[in-house]
Amino acid sequence: MGKTRSSPAIVRRMVRLSLPRKRSVATHILAFYLLLLLLLLFPALPAVHASSGDILAVDLQGPITPASDDIVAAALQEAEAGGFQAIMLLLDTPGGGLTETYEMLRRMEETEVPVIAYVYPSGAAAWSAGTLILMGSDVAAMAPHCIIGSAQPVRLSALGETEPINDSKTTNAIVALIEEKAKAHGRNATAARQFVLSNLNLNAEQARDYGVIEQIAPSPEVLANQINGSRVKNATLLTEAASVQIFQPPINLHLLKLLSDPTLAGLLMLVGLYALVFGLSSPGIGSEALGVVALALGLIGMGYSVNAGAVFLLLIGLGLILAELHSHSFGALAAAGLTCVIVGSILLIPTSFPQWYVPGSYQRSMALTIILPSLILGAFLAFAIYKVAKARFAPPVLGHIIAEKAVAIDRLDPQGYVLFQGEYWVAEAENPVEKGQTVVITDKDGSRLKVKHAGPLNKS
Repeated sequence: MGKTRSSPAIVRRMVRLSLPRKRSVATHILAFYLLLLLLLLFPALPAVHASSGDILAVDLQGPITPASDDIVAAALQEAEAGGFQAIMLLLDTPGGGLTETYEMLRRMEETEVPVIAYVYPSGAAAWSAGTLILMGSDVAAMAPHCIIGSAQPVRLSALGETEPINDSKTTNAIVALIEEKAKAHGRNATAARQFVLSNLNLNAEQARDYGVIEQIAPSPEVLANQINGSRVKNATLLTEAASVQIFQPPINLHLLKLLSDPTLAGLLMLVGLYALVFGLSSPGIGSEALGVVALALGLIGMGYSVNAGAVFLLLIGLGLILAELHSHSFGALAAAGLTCVIVGSILLIPTSFPQWYVPGSYQRSMALTIILPSLILGAFLAFAIYKVAKARFAPPVLGHIIAEKAVAIDRLDPQGYVLFQGEYWVAEAENPVEKGQTVVITDKDGSRLKVKHAGPLNKS
């Protein structure tokens, strides 16, 4: 009997071995996400140490996010404690959060360390919020072929079209801010005003001619030499031989910067919702846990400032999709749920003042990046629901196995295993059947088939 049961035993062992592997993959992915969360909670020690008179450079590439403000705050603290002569903000940004920009400007004004804002590298741009930061710096500089300006706030419609915000309350607030920053640092307030009112754009040479920047330099080292002897914050910069050191943020700020990208944060929210859908409809593979973690990371990336109505729509959509998986609505609930998810995803996109202060082109690309995956995942989910519904309403398969043929993989005397349509079944034969012979199914009792001998196996 042990020999005749060897094949099913191997199969059962294979099944037992394969299931933990699936759980292991999900566990490893979940552990990775949890590690990211832990790293966000525990900052690392700063790794930059200065000799007297050095300049600390901070890389601010990409959108201005809450992480950007935290990075600048950490860099200013390091510059003050480490004896740096000045801090240099390397700007290459489409703009970003106005709240974060306000905070950054406040820190720049309060610190005793001179702040140099430098649009770098060659060909970079500092639009919208980036232009505000440039106007609020102690020394403003640009690399050749860089652009600043386009500081008029815009609103993104549901159709992806942008329109200027002409509301006087909004516009006047930004105009007053940028004018005061320009005046405070001896720059052309009229040109600064036109950055907002007329979307004025200037290259490096024009910006210097207009009096909105002081220096043009191809590299941070050259800029350090050019500003040597400048009088800033009641101190004279002695930077001719200064070394420019790049600030290395703690690992938690690195991760927060990655998660704070509005596109990635939106995608994490989207993936988290769909992972919850699949996890709750097919429990046991870890998708629901991964969905919760992805949602948590998305919320962290968004700074927790999430539109409550959008989240409510997403949750309603999730509930309707789950209800579809356990009902007979022929896709009606799924369609309504998918609509809620798409609309909620659109509403989650920061589109206007005061949340985001970026050019319209950046808002459009950000919206497309978030909405397109939602449509793709929605189409996949709709296809999956269709297949589930098709299988649910299909004629029962087991009702058509009578008179079908199977192959004995054990000696049936009277019980053993047979192979039917690629699956192993427990079978009971009327008369002894040898291994490898063909049998005919005569009945089914629960999970056990009743069979009879049908002659030798046809090997043609």
